[in-house]
Amino acid sequence: MKTALVLGAGGFIGNHLVNRLKKENYWVRGVDVKQPEYQEYSNADDFIVGDLKKPSIVGSVFFAPEQHSLEEPGFDEVYQLAADMGGAGYIFSGENDANVMHNSALVNLNVAHAAVKYKAQKIFYSSSACMYPEHNQLDPDNPNCEESSAYPADPDSEYGWEKLFSERLYLAYKRNYGLNVRIARFHNIFGPLGTWDGGKEKAPAAMCRKVINADKEIEIWGSGEQTRSFLYIDECLEGIRRLMGSDFTGPVNIGSEEMVTINQLVDYACKIENKKLIKNHIDGPLGVAGRNSDNKLIESELGWAPNYPLEAGLEKTYYWIKDQIENSK
Repeated sequence: MKTALVLGAGGFIGNHLVNRLKKENYWVRGVDVKQPEYQEYSNADDFIVGDLKKPSIVGSVFFAPEQHSLEEPGFDEVYQLAADMGGAGYIFSGENDANVMHNSALVNLNVAHAAVKYKAQKIFYSSSACMYPEHNQLDPDNPNCEESSAYPADPDSEYGWEKLFSERLYLAYKRNYGLNVRIARFHNIFGPLGTWDGGKEKAPAAMCRKVINADKEIEIWGSGEQTRSFLYIDECLEGIRRLMGSDFTGPVNIGSEEMVTINQLVDYACKIENKKLIKNHIDGPLGVAGRNSDNKLIESELGWAPNYPLEAGLEKTYYWIKDQIENSK
């Protein structure tokens, strides 16, 4: 039985990844500062509530169940998803920049060191499309997020700068210590079991919640003409697993090429229950004007690229959020 360590297992993607690995008959240890929020308990064989900013915690969780000394190989696979993050309201307000950079960088410094010390056989690092240069994303109709466009670096947020730093950190550990790393840049992952209110939710969940609660109008930050692509969680997991099963280090995009405006995203959510709402455009944190996954490299290296329709994933997410709202009343 293969062993896997999922860091950030209490979060949205981490929780789904634990469930996927269990279906594939892995022995899984999950670690996070919290249990999964929207699942009664984690399906991990062993779940440790711990702060990965503390080196002592990281050292204790990296010791694999069949590993009796540091001379033996550790976990077959490690998935580093833990980060201080959220949606635009959290990342682009500027009020959380210091915490975002400090907390996430500290976790990655600890994890990269422990992965070498405890002889992890392979490690996955989840980067973000937020690390791409702002100057390549000023045209909402023609953003450039090709992997090779990352430099000269100019992310639009401190979150993006930290992700870029951590990519380089893991690649430096690969060069200097032989760390067997895989790096993917996620593009707006969404789906059930994800945060849908409270300020850290991503755009698809926020729009679903707003549409569900609205009677006549819905508030949208900015003009709504900013563009994005959104990837359903099952496709994200497939991309992760394919990358980990390959010999390709990356970085590589894991995202959808189905680019829509935020106004279109709202229209898709309204269409699910045939609601007619007035769009009320207000000031708010926006991020770049346009962002879309470029999937040429993932198709070339893995022979696969995501193709699940946005509307299909949004409908599943919408009804899950509607259940959460109704059950909370």
